[in-house]
Formats: sequence, C-alpha cells, structure tokens
Amino acid sequence: MRSDIEKTLLNKITDISSLKETITAWQKNNNKVVFTNGVFDLLHIGHITYLAKAAELGDKLIIGLNADSSVKRIKGESRPVNDQNSRAMLLAALFFVDAIVVFEEDTPLNLISTLLPDILVKGADYAIENIVGGKEVIANGGEVKTINFVEGYSSTSIIQRIKGKTI
Repeated sequence: MRSDIEKTLLNKITDISSLKETITAWQKNNNKVVFTNGVFDLLHIGHITYLAKAAELGDKLIIGLNADSSVKRIKGESRPVNDQNSRAMLLAALFFVDAIVVFEEDTPLNLISTLLPDILVKGADYAIENIVGGKEVIANGGEVKTINFVEGYSSTSIIQRIKGKTI
C-alpha cells in the first residue's frame, strides 16, 4: 500500500494530455505557468537553486524530464545514472515543483508547443533566440528567460569526481 506522501509525489508525475488540461485550468485561474526541462540526473545544489529561481518567476512550475532513452542519446550509454522514475520522484519531492512530464524526444519542442507555458526558462548558457520552443512560447504571448547557474556544479563533474577524475 502506498503512503499519502508517495501518492502526492506520484500525482505530480503526469502525461502530456493530462498536463495540458491542468495547465488550461491553472491559466484560467490567472496562474503564470513556468516550464523548464532537463536531465536532472544527480540532483545537486545547482539544480535546486536553478529550479527554485525558475519557480519564483511564476505560480506553477513544470519540469520536462528527459526519458532514459533520450538521455542515452544525448549524454552517452553510461547515462543516466538514475532512471527516469527515480529522477521524477526526486523532482516531485521538491515543494516548489508542481508537475513533471517525461518526454522521449531529444528536445522538448513538441512538449512546449503542446503545453504553451507562460514562461519558458533555461540556463544562461543558452542564448534566448536558440532556446528550443522559445519562438512558440513568444508567438503565444509568453516570455523566455534565462537563469544563471551556480558555478562548479554539474552532474557530469560529480560523476567525474566519483570516478577519481578531474574536469
């Protein structure tokens, strides 16, 4: 039997069609919906800081989470370290995260084009004009923003340190 906490976490993990309905209801209630995406393989302070800042930009935070198959294509066969269900549950445990949706593609373009959040957020290492889904969000009246990373934190660098290598 699942605990109430586990049920609450699992309820945050959803599919694209259910999430579209939820977003529509949120937006009808004048909630600003923020969307970001990523792998979030080894959750660290850089992720937490980035996601907390993203959440502060609106009323509801949605995370598009790369599926395991997508991560392997992007990061290599040795990734992800944690499977998509584990990564989704960790993200769901963050109080400021409202929904997680896993996507199989290499980019979240289809997801963003379907969900049409009010604010699309990526790390400041991206130029706004190059952010996948940015044109679609802007065309729908939304905004695209970037957030600075916390220096020195990345899943890749943590994995390298564990292996005894330096980056």
